[in-house]
Amino acid sequence: MPKNSKAVKRELDEDVTESVKDLLSNEDACDDSFKKTSLIVNNHEGEGKECDLEEGGSDGEEEERPAWNSKLQYILAQVGFSVGLGNVWRFPYLCQKNGGGAYLVPYFILLVLIGIPLFFLELAVGQRIRRGSIGVWNYISPRLGGIGFASCVVCFFVALYYNVIISWSLFYFSQSFQQPLPWHECPLVKNKTSTYVVPECEKSSATTYYWYREALNISDSISEGGGLNWKMTLCLLAAWSMVCLAMIKGIQSSGKVMYFSSLFPYVVLICFLVRSLLLKGSVDGIRHMFTPKLEIMLEAKVWREAATQVFFALGLGFGGVIAFSSYNKRDNNCHFDAVLVSFINFFTSVLATLVVFAVLGFKANIMNSKCVELNTKRIVALLGNGIQESLIPHHINLTQANQVSAEDYRLMIDVIQRVKENDFSTLGLETCSIEDELNKAVQGTGLAFIAFTEAMTHFPASPFWSVMFFLMLVNLGLGSMFGTIEGILTPLIDTFKVRKEFLTVGCCVLAFSIGLLFVQRSGNYFVTMFDDYSATLPLLIVVILENMAIAWFYGIDKFFEDLKDMLGFTPYRFYYYMWKYITPILLLVLLCSSFVQLIMTPPSYSAWIQDEAREQKLGFPPWGIVVCISLVVMAIMPVPVVFGLRYFNIIDENNSGISTVSYKKGRIIKETARPGEDDDTSLIQGKSPSEVPSPMPGNSIYRKQSGGGGPDADTAPNGRYGIGYLMADMPDMPESDL
Repeated sequence: MPKNSKAVKRELDEDVTESVKDLLSNEDACDDSFKKTSLIVNNHEGEGKECDLEEGGSDGEEEERPAWNSKLQYILAQVGFSVGLGNVWRFPYLCQKNGGGAYLVPYFILLVLIGIPLFFLELAVGQRIRRGSIGVWNYISPRLGGIGFASCVVCFFVALYYNVIISWSLFYFSQSFQQPLPWHECPLVKNKTSTYVVPECEKSSATTYYWYREALNISDSISEGGGLNWKMTLCLLAAWSMVCLAMIKGIQSSGKVMYFSSLFPYVVLICFLVRSLLLKGSVDGIRHMFTPKLEIMLEAKVWREAATQVFFALGLGFGGVIAFSSYNKRDNNCHFDAVLVSFINFFTSVLATLVVFAVLGFKANIMNSKCVELNTKRIVALLGNGIQESLIPHHINLTQANQVSAEDYRLMIDVIQRVKENDFSTLGLETCSIEDELNKAVQGTGLAFIAFTEAMTHFPASPFWSVMFFLMLVNLGLGSMFGTIEGILTPLIDTFKVRKEFLTVGCCVLAFSIGLLFVQRSGNYFVTMFDDYSATLPLLIVVILENMAIAWFYGIDKFFEDLKDMLGFTPYRFYYYMWKYITPILLLVLLCSSFVQLIMTPPSYSAWIQDEAREQKLGFPPWGIVVCISLVVMAIMPVPVVFGLRYFNIIDENNSGISTVSYKKGRIIKETARPGEDDDTSLIQGKSPSEVPSPMPGNSIYRKQSGGGGPDADTAPNGRYGIGYLMADMPDMPESDL
């Protein structure tokens, strides 16, 4: 372990060490037998091993836990994990679809009622118990230990396809160093006699054709595998290599990367906002966004989608939040962190929405101008043959179709519609409205790789903006990937004590191998499948169980005592009622509505039909439906399996029991709880941030006088087993002060 980790670790335990030293100084200086006290550590086979407390513990002592180098590094890690691609391409779509600015109201309300309380809860348990998700929930209740394993499974499923999206961004990033951009216009096909535009591109658009044919080379259905797309395979290899190199040393390596991966997207978003505001039509897009449609707020669907977005925006249930906070100092103010990161996430979503609508407003203005020019030429062709010249206002000059403004065109169309009311549809004229263009809702890959790329082709110095945009997407994706992978590695390392380097490389190699499924020609359809079915229901169930484990199994009053001990103040009573009543009820309602929607909506996906050059909704084949169901079942299966194994005593619950700990000079020596002691002992009893009970069985420790005697020779006048409990029996000194 790096030396600086040990130094930080020493600082974490400074208050514990000083308290014990002060206490020891009060002992009688002549009590040589007390000074020379040693510990005998008996393992379960009965072999004894003697270690001197003054020497700082045995060589077999648990390895010290690394810590963040600074508070800023930790905050950036949490922000990088919570702020991801969904903030850029999911939130603006929901805002556009669900009432514009009015959507921000239910989103903010649910952020306060669901998001912040649950985010605070995960930060607190991770920081207090200092373990990954598996160790944390084993500690809270061994029968609910499957929650941690379920989080790991969901993280693995999400990591599989999330890194494919990063590989797509890497491909576009690599293709952006060209002038003009390769998706600027449709490619031409030359033969011996003529040159013509590729039919698939002519029927759709240049950016749509480039996405589906050049980048993905997509097949017509999920059943047509079509072999590997070698370009995307190389990009996926590069994406997993970056993740592996950044994570191989844990937070010591990934923490440094966070300075760039978390801050760079904000620089790009601000630059895009400033640049787009200087473009014609951007104000129309922003006005469209903030024009509230208040009647839509009354629909239950809007609230359900807002709750789902809050839930996934903060990364709840993945285990990444718990993993990152487990490397914190014991007295860190995690309540402040929860509120800060939640509001940073919210304002990032609003900033990204401003940028998206400003750029889409610029694009809508361009598309509207093209529409006006095209239809003006149609009107000129119809003059005297279906349209009388007298219908055209005198101030409009039709000889220069490209000079006709959108207002003048609208005036012409209104007159023609009134006069030719019955025959207007036969004329083949379009209304050409900017509002109609802005109402064409796009999200996800359609927004990032089609709509946004098309808008950027009209930017001055478009290659520069394209490089910046896709580099931003790569960084947003990597920040979330770091938290997702940490949600897998930290619990497994804490539980199975494997080397981080080996586990990291093994996990990335395995994920890349399985990820080849997503870079075949039909891979985009599998990404859709995993995105829809591998995370939504399992994560909702996981978070409901997390909330219930703290509020009902561990005890909300006991948890508040732990928070007071850890933070130095009692959290607002608001959280008491949220955790115990409001949030679980809201989550159960959300789970039921999501489950009903899943049942009522047959599993389907949007397939790209090459001959027709358009998307078509297709149902999954029978084997695809089986895979969808299997994803949900596999993700949640660890919860009932672990519960059953614990309930029927196939696995002894004491294997995850609480250990008591003795302290000396910042070191830790564990001992198994007595048979009669309550397994629900408060988190604050005899625990410091540097110590965390391992899921593995502890060793039995008792005290021995240097002058001889057996285990019963001395029971320690001021404690049950050793120095760690000298303060426990003092009425004026709470045990949590250790």
